[in-house]
Amino acid sequence: MGSAGDVQALVTDPKLVEERRGQIVRAAVKLFSEDGYYTTTIQQIAKQAGISTGLIYQYFRDKDDILFLSLKMVLDTYEHEIPSQTNGLTDPVERLCVSVWAYCHIVDRLREATVLAYRSTKSLRADRRILIKDAETRTNRLIEKSLKACVDGGYMRAVNEYMLSYQLVIFAHSWALKHWVLRERYSLESYIGEGITLLIEPFLTAKGRRAFSAVALRKRAFNSESPIGEDSVKPAATATRARKRPRPAKA
Repeated sequence: MGSAGDVQALVTDPKLVEERRGQIVRAAVKLFSEDGYYTTTIQQIAKQAGISTGLIYQYFRDKDDILFLSLKMVLDTYEHEIPSQTNGLTDPVERLCVSVWAYCHIVDRLREATVLAYRSTKSLRADRRILIKDAETRTNRLIEKSLKACVDGGYMRAVNEYMLSYQLVIFAHSWALKHWVLRERYSLESYIGEGITLLIEPFLTAKGRRAFSAVALRKRAFNSESPIGEDSVKPAATATRARKRPRPAKA
């Protein structure tokens, strides 16, 4: 018997397995999110994916396999893409802010799967639940490590890095969990900016605030609705705390 993380396929072509499993997982995530894991059938997943029921069993043994890979896909994306966005960044404040930015953008792209992870992890076999929890912990450590670098470098006052890393993770996940209401008030970029204002800026030292201001100005991000990665500089008159505040909800 294979390990908990093994998902066996009858097809031996790795490229075909990856492509077909992606197709099936995307269909399953949609149905699991809309109708629930337990009520969704393999037949419904096949219909949503536009393939035969029998074909699914060429790539998965059962529905637990499909759910496991659906959740693993999300966590693997966090674990691989967040570091790729921060590679080469030496400023600790910039690394922290870009980590949060990357996390939120991944959540935005995988909103249904993010919500599914909250709803259905408990539906997995016990040994697979452990693997999913371990993967999530590794992602949290990426954020915690960035926080520690800020504290150690004098950019941030001493904080409970473990606790604050979880607050930042929950903030990112909330974009998916509460998207139905947050989207009425915020774009993704303004949501990220507001989160950094609430959860990072209050803990910055004078050194950290100087570093943050330089990064925000250079990247035109973190305190505006402008996308990250634009290196052109805003005029000084508009670059200083020109954050849009959400309009109050109509009565």
